[in-house]
Amino acid sequence: MEEIERPWPALWALVVGFFMILVDTTIVSVANPSIMEGVGADINSVIWVTSAYLLAYAVPLLITGRLGDRFGPKRLYLTGLAVFTVASLWCGLSGDIHTLITARVLQGLGAALMTPQTMAVITRIFPPNRRGAALGLWGATAGVATLVGPVLGGVLVDSLGWEWIFFINIPVGIVGFIFAWRFVPSLKQHQHRFDIPGVILSAVGLFLLVFGIQEGETYNWGTIVGPISVWSLIIAGLVVLVGFVLWQRFNKGEPLLPLSLFADRNFSLANIGITTVGFTVTAFGLPLIFYYQLVRGMSPTESALLLIPTAVISGGLAPVVGKIIDRVNPKYITSGALILMSVGLFWNSALMHPDTPILLFLLPSAVLGLANAGIWAPLSSTATRNLPPQQAGAGSGVYNTTRQIGAVLGSAAIAVLIQSRLAAELPSGGPGGSAMQFSGQLPDALKEGFSTAMGQAIMLPAAVILLGAAVALFFAKPQPVSWDPTTETAVKDQEASASQA
Repeated sequence: MEEIERPWPALWALVVGFFMILVDTTIVSVANPSIMEGVGADINSVIWVTSAYLLAYAVPLLITGRLGDRFGPKRLYLTGLAVFTVASLWCGLSGDIHTLITARVLQGLGAALMTPQTMAVITRIFPPNRRGAALGLWGATAGVATLVGPVLGGVLVDSLGWEWIFFINIPVGIVGFIFAWRFVPSLKQHQHRFDIPGVILSAVGLFLLVFGIQEGETYNWGTIVGPISVWSLIIAGLVVLVGFVLWQRFNKGEPLLPLSLFADRNFSLANIGITTVGFTVTAFGLPLIFYYQLVRGMSPTESALLLIPTAVISGGLAPVVGKIIDRVNPKYITSGALILMSVGLFWNSALMHPDTPILLFLLPSAVLGLANAGIWAPLSSTATRNLPPQQAGAGSGVYNTTRQIGAVLGSAAIAVLIQSRLAAELPSGGPGGSAMQFSGQLPDALKEGFSTAMGQAIMLPAAVILLGAAVALFFAKPQPVSWDPTTETAVKDQEASASQA
């Protein structure tokens, strides 16, 4: 029998690393204008500071989830935490945009090693009827990170420089490593063979697709070099990804992506839902922060303070939601929260004019906090409730992969849309089009057009999240389950279902 009698200290230890990953993402979004000025980069290059991280994060998640099953989630988590911490030091020491992007790729690889292990450990040490409370803490961590990241990032950028948004990870990483080493149990390992062709196909397909979308506007959706065009990359990426799925279907060995996981209706729908969440959460911050800083002339700290209602409300309510979903059908909470997120984003879009009273933005920020509290725990609980222990790593890897694919596509799509709307809304000769090299507060003549462009851009994630709300309405009511801690097996309790009927 494995040591799972005290699961909460293990969860708290894992939350430290999860918190660091999320803080790092939100810190970078606030610091983008400062990074542009500090390393002399344009907006498309600085967006790759986030996109490269997200791509390196997303591609390995399927295999790192399986690696956690094979070698133990604790061992993989500690390895990833060490890689992430070292990469953070490299990011802070980077003197040019290309070095920074490379270091962010290494950070993404470290995050990919860590993330599936957090969900896999929760799935394996908490019984299903208590898992909602654990995932509620997981969701609350996202809310607190949303606050700490931008505010801390703003303070660090304003006082010490953008490099310190990465240096701050080093002490957090060391503390997190010690806590995880001490409190996270060494869980049973499961034998797996690794699908190398599947890894290659998924990596190549995702890279071609995302690179094509990201760079489309730069090359006017035409030729990149020789016979290679933007559209040929996108189509090739889609073809390779179709080939990956077919390989998973007909692979006689052990596929990287066990398609049998998708036989569970809620697992399949939750993956679609979290993809829209990843897309939206990644996409909406960029136009909002550029509006605050470039149109309204706010410092990174001041712009981050407008996100306080989102973080405080989300962090306070997420644990409460986690306890509730153990007793009610999570589809009502999830669909309602996703609709609220769309309302908050459309509200932000409507307010984005140069002369809007700035305090009015606190109202949609509060709405986003309510929404965020009802998203993470219900979706995660719905996806993982029926996962058997031997597939906990694979299922967590799939779930986090779909979330990160959504994030990568959100980052790429919002970059394309921002470029397009700036080119359309700004006067000829303004900082639009493919160059978009600007920093500091905009001239008054450009503010209205820039605000309109940012408001239009934020409508994309507001629309995408409505798809997630529609999907959540089709969640099946969770069935009662029993839990055997000696074998880490969760099975459907048919007798309990029959007696309740």
